[in-house]
Amino acid sequence: MEELDLLKKDWQKNENSFTPISEMEIYKMLHKKSSSVVRWILIISVLEFIFWSVITLLLTDDGYQNKLHEYGIEKMMFAINCVNYLIIIAFIAVFYKNYKTISTTDSTHQLMENILKTKKTVRNYIWYNLTMAAISIIISIVLLFYHNPEIISMMEKANSKGHKILFIIISTGISALFIGVIIGLFWLFYKLLYGILLKKLYANYSELEKIDL
Repeated sequence: MEELDLLKKDWQKNENSFTPISEMEIYKMLHKKSSSVVRWILIISVLEFIFWSVITLLLTDDGYQNKLHEYGIEKMMFAINCVNYLIIIAFIAVFYKNYKTISTTDSTHQLMENILKTKKTVRNYIWYNLTMAAISIIISIVLLFYHNPEIISMMEKANSKGHKILFIIISTGISALFIGVIIGLFWLFYKLLYGILLKKLYANYSELEKIDL
């Protein structure tokens, strides 16, 4: 019994030795963590932009340009690429603005609003990239059907045997499956790349809700 009393006294002593953390200290910690997460979102988006730009430059040789010219879509693809780059740069600018806003805010409520804005921006950015990837794949598939000699030959054979509709159904199904797989891989890529950061950001938001009551 004496040992139990000594243990209780020791526990109470240790309990009283803990320094209580104020809401302001919690806010500062969450503010710092949120700012760090948004900074990483900005850095990753810039690195991703550079990566895909380099890949595009490496793949865009004279042969590729000649094919686009032959297909009559050189100007269209140039316009699509220009618009795409401008939109991505606009997203990066918004990420930078979100980072600067979160870094300088001194209000719990304002920080929470900025976290939600950042989360929404990232989701829109991901959906935009997935949409552009799908459009690019669809354009590539259409070009194959109209200009690839082997596919054209297969279409002609199917048409001569009265299997045109069957060929179209099978081709559409295979194309849809291919698009689904590629977009799924891109989605997993973005889920891994930005999903972890968004989870951390939302965890900070949940903690801020507790001290904003």
